[in-house]
This record gives sequence, C-alpha cells and structure tokens, in this order.
Amino acid sequence: MDGLPQIRANIFKKIRPGYLELVGEKAAIETTIYESPEFIEFITHMNSHFDKWRKKNAETLRHLRIGCHPKEIITILSEELLAHYTDKPLINKYDIFQHLMDFWTETMQDDCYIIASDGWKAETHRIIEKDKKGKEKDKGWACDLVPKNLIVTRYFPGEQKTIDDLTAKLESIATRISELEEENSGEEGVFSDMDKINKANVTVYLKDIKNGKEAEDEVSVLKLWLKLNGEEADIKKLLKDADVLLDSHTYLKYPQLTETEIKTLVVDDKWIKALDSAIQLEIESISHELSARVKQLAERYENPLPQISDMMVKLEAKVDCHLERMGFSWK
Repeated sequence: MDGLPQIRANIFKKIRPGYLELVGEKAAIETTIYESPEFIEFITHMNSHFDKWRKKNAETLRHLRIGCHPKEIITILSEELLAHYTDKPLINKYDIFQHLMDFWTETMQDDCYIIASDGWKAETHRIIEKDKKGKEKDKGWACDLVPKNLIVTRYFPGEQKTIDDLTAKLESIATRISELEEENSGEEGVFSDMDKINKANVTVYLKDIKNGKEAEDEVSVLKLWLKLNGEEADIKKLLKDADVLLDSHTYLKYPQLTETEIKTLVVDDKWIKALDSAIQLEIESISHELSARVKQLAERYENPLPQISDMMVKLEAKVDCHLERMGFSWK
C-alpha cells in the first residue's frame, strides 16, 4: 500500500513505535479502499492513462489494409502497451500485457487476418451444420469481423431493450408459475396427482372439481396457473416476433455499412472496448487484493503473543487431562 498512503492511514492507526492497529471492522476494509478519494483518483488516472494509449493506437489500427502483417501488428501493440504501463503504481504491466495477448489469441488475430486478406468488409454468411445423418441444416447467419451484437448495440438499442424487457417479464412469470406449483405439489396439493403439469391436464382437472364447494381453494390455484400460463405463452410469442424482427433489421444493415462505420465497429466497439473492460477488471481486482492482504494481516496479528501463549498453555493442560483419564502418561 506504499502507493496509497492516505488509504493506509484510514485503515491502520499507530499504537506505538513500529506497531499498527486496524481501524474499524475487517468487513469494511474493501469498501474503505474502493470508496476512498485516493483510490477513486487512482482509477480516474488509470482510465485517462489507457485513453492516451487508445487514441494513439486506435488511429493506427484504422489504417490497417489488405496486405498488412498481423504478427507485426501485435508486436507493435504489445511493446507500446508494456512501455505505456511501465513504472505505474499498483499495476503490473505484464498483467495488462497478458490481457492483450489473450484477446489477440481469442479474437483479434483472426480479425487482422481477415482485414489483411479482404480489407474492411463486413460480409455475412450462412451457418450450415450437418446432423448425424449427414443432412445439412441452416442455423442462421453470422459475420466474423462484425458480430451481430455490435450492430444491435450501436444501431438498434431500442429494439434490444424491448427484447430484454420481454425476457425479464417471461422470467418473472416462469418464477411465479414454479413457486405456485411447488407450493401446491405436496401430499394434499392440487398438483400432487398430476403426472405432468401442463395446460391440458390443468384444464381437465379444473372441470372435474369446479362444482365442489370444498374445492374453492384448488379452483383458485388452477385458475391462477392457467392465467399465468396464458400470459407466459403470449410473452413467448411477442419475444419470438421481436427476435425475428431485430434479426431481420440487423441482417439488412450490413450492406449499408460504410468502411468508416465498419472501422468504428471493429476498432472501437470490438477491440478497444474488450481490452478496456479487461483492464478495468484488473484495476478493480487491486482493491480486492489489497483488502484480502489487509484482512490476512489483521487475522494473523489480531491476538497478541502473550494471549496466544496463555491459550496454548490452557489447551495443553486440557489435552494432558484427557490423556491421563485415558490411561496415558509420559511424565
């Protein structure tokens, strides 16, 4: 914590020369670190520091063209990133470097080879798979350089929000149905005699018992289940239609993309954003590591040596007493 002196002062207090004591509860250590003005300033500085690297290298990446050499690209990017994070407090430059190399291996390398071969083209292709019998099936479409999610995020956020809202409603109703079934599936529950709980079985059972006054509670449960089941079916239909519409709009957007737009989607929305997210996680992990280390120190030294020695003497006496009762003696 040498790089964050104020945080150290907020967590520890000096009790005598050479000795410190933890301030507050161990459970509050991470919050103290993460919410301190000093750590917030550190995060702000690191974000600004990455932004300088981003501006310089994003422009370089936009100038990639047919015939470029991916191995040279990653060499330049990695060396610049290492140099950029050299001598930065709390940050291990090789951890940052590894994030870049992982992303290069998983995604960016293939993208650069596509650009080196075809240039900045966002071309879609059908996904054809063969089943066990060798029959081909069309599983939809994709674009390797510019995945669907990038188009949706930038150009169709409203339609995606509609789908997200419908998905949330569907999950909520599914949870309510599951809870209703669980609450009424015991020995005397209305669903206990059903081999399978579905619309057909619930409808039939409701007709059988609806005339009995003693079954009012069961009728109420069955009607509620049917109501929820109907709402679930309606939302599934709306969700399917919304998915199809968004997929269609996304597919039709690709031929309209300009080279400038493709570069923005790939460089900014795909490459830089992924690396930025990885570095953000790296920075956030610093607070976790610091708090874990402080907790470890606090737990290791929270009991003074005389207290530990006294405890050991008492425990040793108890063990000796138990051994003597069992007939063991070595004195």
